[in-house]
Amino acid sequence: MTRQGPVESAAGTTNPGAALRAARTARGLSLRDVAAHTRVSPAALSQLETGKASLAVERLAQVASYLGVELDLPAGSPTDDAAVFRHWREFDPPAIEPVLSAALEVFVETGYHGASIREVADRAGLSVAGIYHHHPSKQALLVALMETGMHELLARSEAARDEGRDALDRVCLLVEAIVLYHLYRQQQAFLGASELRSLTPEHLQRHVELRDRQQGMVEAEVAAAVEAGQVDVPSAAAAARALVTMCTAVASWYRPGGPMGPEDVASQYVDYALRLLGPPLTR
Repeated sequence: MTRQGPVESAAGTTNPGAALRAARTARGLSLRDVAAHTRVSPAALSQLETGKASLAVERLAQVASYLGVELDLPAGSPTDDAAVFRHWREFDPPAIEPVLSAALEVFVETGYHGASIREVADRAGLSVAGIYHHHPSKQALLVALMETGMHELLARSEAARDEGRDALDRVCLLVEAIVLYHLYRQQQAFLGASELRSLTPEHLQRHVELRDRQQGMVEAEVAAAVEAGQVDVPSAAAAARALVTMCTAVASWYRPGGPMGPEDVASQYVDYALRLLGPPLTR
């Protein structure tokens, strides 16, 4: 990969996508030019530049290096606290602290409004004061659980997308990643779907922004597949909503120990996605 031109500093910027776009346009490069040298799809680059999506740290660094931009990620960016995993298809037990693990169990069993800090403390083997030492309120517990889940889903989705050979392949990989997350992280996924109404307005807005970024990732690749003539749908946005809704719903009905494992369900849903998007049905 050859770096394009001199290094430009974008240290401290709060919008890395804007800095990369400025560098790209200054060099007269198209999104496809950058994609060809970085293996990041044009759709993903477009989403990054407009602030609608992020990239995994290593991919972001790769794009920045190619464009000759010295880029510092802002503190607290989504990639800073993204989940760490060996591969996006591999799932270890959730990497959350014991207090959050206890809160997750209680919230799923009783519902957020039916749960008490006392119940969470008993489950965690702590005093109520001990819970408040880690988290200032029951709302803080819910927010931590929901944001941790969304960051893991986004990180796995970005890693899956970045492996794609073309737009349709990236759509299929995103479908697989979303389904696998919602089956292996069924409790977190159920909580995220059922307790949105329990978030305070400011926390709800933040969570919706994270969900919109996930939705935008799928929509961008569906639109790219339409443009490439790989699928035929009247609305990429509507098709992406249908795909994501279909994939996230698996958490509400799946039961471990049944005849199909998570990988079997994910493979089946990739086939459903291809049929929903229209011909051709092969990748």
